[in-house]
Amino acid sequence: MNTLLLFCCCGVALIGNAASDNDFAFASYFQNNMVLQREPHQAVIWGYGTVGAIVNVSIIQDVYSTKVKAGPNGKGVWSVTFQPQPVGGAQQIQGVQDNHGLLNWILLKNVLFGDVWICSGQSNMQFTVSMMFNVSHELEIASNYPNVRVMTPGQNVSDTPLHDLLSIEQGWSVASKESIGGPNDKYFSAVCWLYGRHLNDVLKVPIGLIASDWGGTPVETWSSTEALTRCGLDKKDFNITEHPTWTKVPNKNSVLWNAMIHPFLNMTIKGAIWYQGEANAEYHADKYACTFPAMISDWRWKWYNSHKQTDVLFPFGFVQLATNNVTDDSSFPKIRWHQTADYGFVPNEVMPNTFMAVAMDLRDDASPFGAIHPRYKEDVGIRLALSGLRIAYGQQYNSDGPIIRSAVRTNDGHVVVSYPHDQSLVVTDQKNFEVCCSFSKCNAYDPFGSADWVLAPIASHSTHTITLDAKFCSNKGGKPVYMRYAWALEPCQYKQCSVYNDLGLPAPPFGLLITDF
Repeated sequence: MNTLLLFCCCGVALIGNAASDNDFAFASYFQNNMVLQREPHQAVIWGYGTVGAIVNVSIIQDVYSTKVKAGPNGKGVWSVTFQPQPVGGAQQIQGVQDNHGLLNWILLKNVLFGDVWICSGQSNMQFTVSMMFNVSHELEIASNYPNVRVMTPGQNVSDTPLHDLLSIEQGWSVASKESIGGPNDKYFSAVCWLYGRHLNDVLKVPIGLIASDWGGTPVETWSSTEALTRCGLDKKDFNITEHPTWTKVPNKNSVLWNAMIHPFLNMTIKGAIWYQGEANAEYHADKYACTFPAMISDWRWKWYNSHKQTDVLFPFGFVQLATNNVTDDSSFPKIRWHQTADYGFVPNEVMPNTFMAVAMDLRDDASPFGAIHPRYKEDVGIRLALSGLRIAYGQQYNSDGPIIRSAVRTNDGHVVVSYPHDQSLVVTDQKNFEVCCSFSKCNAYDPFGSADWVLAPIASHSTHTITLDAKFCSNKGGKPVYMRYAWALEPCQYKQCSVYNDLGLPAPPFGLLITDF
């Protein structure tokens, strides 16, 4: 029976959605057209009300009851946790507050149950569909994805963790030409959209995308104090006198975590994707192998600990840095390596249940938004979705480019680089391999700033090995001891690096100790 009719026929006064009068409301990001997390997880929904009042939240035939308690800043807050809900919709979710017989109601319409993904980072995540290559195609097909829903929080900072958003740039919207094709740098994030669209193509389940990002910001702004403490950075903020351009972006630790991530802890999510690191090429670059994994671990624990519904190791994907045409060519390779906690690949022991899209071969020096912002976001979205489908959903995709397993030297001055046998290599010599001939001058595990790396041409290759010519080491009175691959600011032109697999996925940059045959 309709709730309105039920209360009326019982002779009880029912007041409509009068949140402005009585403060009974859903939290700001619970809106019409949204996606809530599907089974096996349990979606959490919360809002505001009058302290002491009873709130009943109904969906389909289930009713969940709770009491309004005093919350942050003296506001009354309530929350309920749904039983696991199957994929689909559209559902209505109704809340009714009973304050000693005075009833108020609120309603959410067209709510779907699917997978909710947080998309965060700096300008390459903020980079919108309107700015990418092939934008007309994306706008044309957007309406074919009514079960992909998008939302963009406003850009705000806070010195303390907030429980709700301060503003919303774009409320929950059904995918359409208008909702994904907003103004440049406003909405909607190209990488976030493309990732979600490709997930929807394969999984056929609703996808909710929340793009919470801010250009020019380092990882420290997105990290809690607890996460930064692990890396010895809890008391350090930007030195804005050394970097005056940073006065235009948030320049204090944790302020974006507080304002743009922490509010979502009271929402169950499937996972997160991340595109950031450019700012840290200039700030605490040597700490990034700590700060980035620490941020991921902290996000996971805090999301899980809020209601025990989001997985404690929820899948976390990221884009390895693309290119830039600045004069300092050492900072970006350093961050790319640190993005993997210095393993060169993910997942690994430090970064479990993570996945990565390589982007160093997507060079776009002619980008009107700067070479640091390549317009090839479709490639990024496809690569990230392939990895996400494997790690987050267990799909049997060969989603990674070839990853070096070993490098051995031969007696005749060659180095044989081996890759997994399940990777079929596609090789051209683009001068991406280098070797070092001295233990004292090069270190593959700290290969930054060394001046003694020498290009090693490819002598031959098979479907899973590449042989490098390193005979020049004998001329230096040494032998090849370390090798590295694609260790450059701009390793190659668009999709023209030396090593791919037969699916067109690039090998990531890598450094490795060379062993005896």
